[in-house]
Amino acid sequence: MSKKGIAAAFVAAALTLAACGSSGSPAPSAGGGSPEARTLTLWHYEGKTSAMGVAWADAIKKFEASHPNVTVKFEEKGFEQIQKTAGMVLGSDQAPDIMEYNKGNATAGLLSKQGLLTDLSEEAAKRGWDKLLSPSLQTTARYDERGVMGSGKWFGVPNYAEYVMVYYNKDAFAKQGIEVPATYEEFTAAMDKFVKAGVTPVSTGGAEYPAQQIMYQLALSKAQRPWVDAYQLYKGKVDFHGPELTYGATAFADWVKKGYVAKDSAGLKAEDMIVGFISGKFPVLVSGSWLYGRFGSDVKKFKWGTFLWPGNQMSAGSSGNLWVVPEKSKNKDLAYDFIDITMSKDIQNELGNAGGVPVAADPAAITDEKNKELIENFNKLSAQDGLAFYPDWPAPGYYDVLVSGVQELINGSKAPDKVLDDLAQPYNDNLADIGN
Repeated sequence: MSKKGIAAAFVAAALTLAACGSSGSPAPSAGGGSPEARTLTLWHYEGKTSAMGVAWADAIKKFEASHPNVTVKFEEKGFEQIQKTAGMVLGSDQAPDIMEYNKGNATAGLLSKQGLLTDLSEEAAKRGWDKLLSPSLQTTARYDERGVMGSGKWFGVPNYAEYVMVYYNKDAFAKQGIEVPATYEEFTAAMDKFVKAGVTPVSTGGAEYPAQQIMYQLALSKAQRPWVDAYQLYKGKVDFHGPELTYGATAFADWVKKGYVAKDSAGLKAEDMIVGFISGKFPVLVSGSWLYGRFGSDVKKFKWGTFLWPGNQMSAGSSGNLWVVPEKSKNKDLAYDFIDITMSKDIQNELGNAGGVPVAADPAAITDEKNKELIENFNKLSAQDGLAFYPDWPAPGYYDVLVSGVQELINGSKAPDKVLDDLAQPYNDNLADIGN
C-alpha cells in the first residue's frame, strides 16, 4: 500500500548478478556435465493486471533467461490466505523459497521474532539494496529482536511503494457538477450531493481491509507525526479515546448514517468494492495505489482519476509489501537473485509505467501521464512526511480486530466509544507482551 531512493547505475539484471558473483549461477553437476536442474518456488498475491503482477511476471522471465537451469514455480495466493496461514506454513516443509508478505509489526515483524524469516542484512549490503531504499522505506524492511519495525536486521525487501488515495468517477462528478474537492468540507459536500441524487457515493468493503483504512484516514485528519510514531512504533502512549481515534470512529459511523457508505458493506470484501467501482455503481473508492494498474486496464465505462485525501497532512502508506525469504527456503541463493532482478532499473521502470510506484526507477522513463501523476502525488505525500503506515500493523491479530470493529460501526451494533475500548485492549496487551 515512502517511496524514495535512486539507484546507482544499474546494469542489465544478468550482468549485475554475474558481477556480484551470484550464487544462483548455474553450477556444474558432479560429473562435469549440464548444470543440475533447480526450482524456485515463489508465492505472491498480486493480480495479473496490477502493476506489480505485470512487472513481476516479466521479472520471472528475466530470471529464467539468466538462470537457464532454474524453473520458477509461481503459486498465486490470496492476501487473506497468506495473512492467516503464514506462521503455520513457514514453520513447515511446505514453505516456498520466496514470498510476498505484508510489512509491519503484526506480520513480518512477528514472523521475524518467531525465527521464520531469513536475515537479509548481509545480502542487502552486498547487493546495494540498502543504497536503493531510503531510510523511510527501510522502516518496514528492518525489525529488532521484539519484532518492532524501524531498526535492527533486514528481514524483507520492498521493491515498490504505496499509499491510500481517493479514486473517483470523473463522469459521475461532472454529471452532478462537482469539482475535485480541495478540503474535507468540500469532500463531504460532494458526497452529500450524491446522496441527494439517490447515489451511495463510496464503494467499500467492511469484511476486509478497505473500511478500516477509511476510519484511519479520518483519524489521521486530526493527527500529527508524534501520534503516528506512538501508535505504530511505540514511541509514546496512545489514548484510544483521544481526539484522533475518537474522531475516526465517530466520523466513520456518521458516514454510514449520512448514506456515504452502504449499510450492507459490512459483509462485502475488497473485490466486491473494486467491482462496484469498475461497474460505475459507486463514484468514489478509497483505497491504495495497488489498484491503479487494474483500474487502468479494467475501467471501460467512464473516465476516472485520483486525488489525495483532502485536507490531510498524512495518509496511510509506506513501502510496498516485502519480498521475504523463509528460513526453511531450500534455494535462498536463487531467492536473493530474484529480488535483485525486481530491483533492477528495467523492472522498476516497467512497474512505474504499469501504474505502480517504483522505488528505483528512472523518472524520465515513466512515459504515461496518468502514471506520472500517481508518482508525483506519492512524492508530494512523502516529501511532507505524510506516510502513516496502516492501522492494523501495531499488534498480531489486529487486522481481524479492526475488521470486527468497523463492521460494528457499519451495522450500528456498537457505539464508537465501545468499539474503541475493543481496539485498545489487544493493542495494550501486545505492549505488555513485548515489554514496552
